[in-house]
Amino acid sequence: MSEAIISVEGLGKRYRIRHQQQGGVRYKALRDVLADTTKSVGKRLWSIISAFQHFSVSAFENVLRPPSSEDFWALKAVSFEVRQGETLGIIGRNGAGKSTLLKILSRITEPTEGRVRIKGRVGSLLEVGTGFHPELTGRENIYLNGAILGMARAEIKQKFDEIVAFAEVEQFLDTPVKRYSSGMYVRLAFAVAAHLEPEILIVDEVLAVGDAEFQKKCLGKIGEVAHGGRTVIFVSHNMSQIARICQRCLLLKGGSLKEDGDVIRVTTDYLKGDASHSGQRIWPDLDKAPGDQVARLKSVQVSSDHKITDVVRVLDPVTIEMEFWNFCEGANLAAAFSFLNSQGVILFVTADFFDPQWGQKPRPRGLHRARCVVPGGLFNEGLVTVVAEVSTRAPVYHIHFLQHESVMFQVVDAEQAGSLRKVWARDIPGVLRPMQVWQGWDCDFLGEGSHDHVRQAPALHPSTIPPV
Repeated sequence: MSEAIISVEGLGKRYRIRHQQQGGVRYKALRDVLADTTKSVGKRLWSIISAFQHFSVSAFENVLRPPSSEDFWALKAVSFEVRQGETLGIIGRNGAGKSTLLKILSRITEPTEGRVRIKGRVGSLLEVGTGFHPELTGRENIYLNGAILGMARAEIKQKFDEIVAFAEVEQFLDTPVKRYSSGMYVRLAFAVAAHLEPEILIVDEVLAVGDAEFQKKCLGKIGEVAHGGRTVIFVSHNMSQIARICQRCLLLKGGSLKEDGDVIRVTTDYLKGDASHSGQRIWPDLDKAPGDQVARLKSVQVSSDHKITDVVRVLDPVTIEMEFWNFCEGANLAAAFSFLNSQGVILFVTADFFDPQWGQKPRPRGLHRARCVVPGGLFNEGLVTVVAEVSTRAPVYHIHFLQHESVMFQVVDAEQAGSLRKVWARDIPGVLRPMQVWQGWDCDFLGEGSHDHVRQAPALHPSTIPPV
């Protein structure tokens, strides 16, 4: 196993948050500031005198700590290691501490406690246009930013044409970057950082600024960096990008490291969030149920083998059922389900257009039930999230409710008749895994002494046979 190129031990970062005094005016004149300062100094001197008269450590701590501030730990007791050549994803909600962690790894800010050991040159892309001077041209900023990132002038000159071609800013190379769009900014900044060829490349959530084509190019470049044996730390809110690029993932929550492991498992747990992993969800309070004055959702449930469940075997059919209220006589309502995997990719969408009783027909007032049966052998292993929807299709399309994460269920490939786990031990790729019908061609077997008019398959050299 390769050595650890990054080692983080008990890392913590504390910030001091100051609060505005309650009950004050929205703004102050200079005379108010001077008056308040004089009062504050007087109160503090009196507190110090009192602390000397009644000596105690807590009294001095209260004097030295401003009354209108508090400590906030952006990171607390974070420890992990990153191996050379590893591609690590870092995920978490806004405010979880991801950017703070990257700033410490990039040596932009110092930790309050703990220590970080880094071996090798670090290239960071944390914000759009980091290190760019707005008055300088794109050409000048390539040399400036490359120097900031640790590139020698000869190295920048050698890679200059490649950087410009990747960024696609040839036409504006001698234009001050203050006139660049945010997309041009990030293209040029990423091009410089990616061509630095550092041992460690740190990329924060900056690819969202670029267009789809440039994002694809950036992801390809990050893949090249990773396959070249260098270490990549990638932060993104796009779970598909994380799953595509990274081998391992960290989940931060409230400044603490909650999970560290396989990227699919960690991203699945993150997307599942605090929602209960249940095969049934009921909205007992009609007024608070999803919907409007036309239709409201009552319940959604998952069942397999006639039992409500949140775990479904790959080869077993699964039934998704919703109940909803229709308050409008004769409403032309359509019920639909969307199925998403753990990375938020839509697997497929289905609606009750062809239901023989209510499909594309007016519905009476009352409680309606819509049921969808998905055949076995379609879903791949992993977490499946169901989105429940009821809408009016005609005369005007209108969504009455669209309930995300209405229910969730886990698909497992249990040991059962026909299971691929009996013959395939590796993970099976793909968002779906339909059980296709295969046919084999009949062969003519040679009888002894019979060699005429028979085509024989050429023998394969052992080196050309792919591994199973």
